[in-house]
Amino acid sequence: MEAPEAVTPDLAAALERAGTAVSRLTRWCDDFPTPGVRFADLTPVFADGSGYRAVIEGLAAAGAGADIVAGVDARGFLLGGGVAMELGCGVLAVRKAGKLPPPVHSQSYSLEYGAATLEIPCDAPDLNGRRVFVIDDVLATGGTLSAAAELLARAGADVVGVAVVLEIEELGGRERFEQYPLTSLVRV
Repeated sequence: MEAPEAVTPDLAAALERAGTAVSRLTRWCDDFPTPGVRFADLTPVFADGSGYRAVIEGLAAAGAGADIVAGVDARGFLLGGGVAMELGCGVLAVRKAGKLPPPVHSQSYSLEYGAATLEIPCDAPDLNGRRVFVIDDVLATGGTLSAAAELLARAGADVVGVAVVLEIEELGGRERFEQYPLTSLVRV
């Protein structure tokens, strides 16, 4: 488990509870969605009330002080909404291309099994100077999460940190995040 630099006892405890739940409940699926990819299915974590609660509390502890939480399409929506409620701030859905009416800000990127584009609305909310905490479910090569952070920064946000439930270390995604604090509840 990777925690932010200033780890308080409460934060350490929240991260430990979340890490235990994720390690216990994650379902691994080999060769999905394509051969050679090992997919971490967090659905059982989210479907377990105490597991989901532990993950939300762990992520929220890492995002304290954010003005808005940005959840990345689609499982990041489940996490972002819960974390925003926990922090008492707003939430922004970072969508896959074609899901929002124009005008949009967009960012294209590569991922381990293809390419994609993320979008946010151009006109609402105003992100200039807002402290944004970016959340996704899994960090693999880092393409999706990095694209989301870049997209938000280009739109004027002050990206104060990024967080994931699960990090797959061998894929090296962490290397893309030297400029942002990165929290992973579990690293495998």
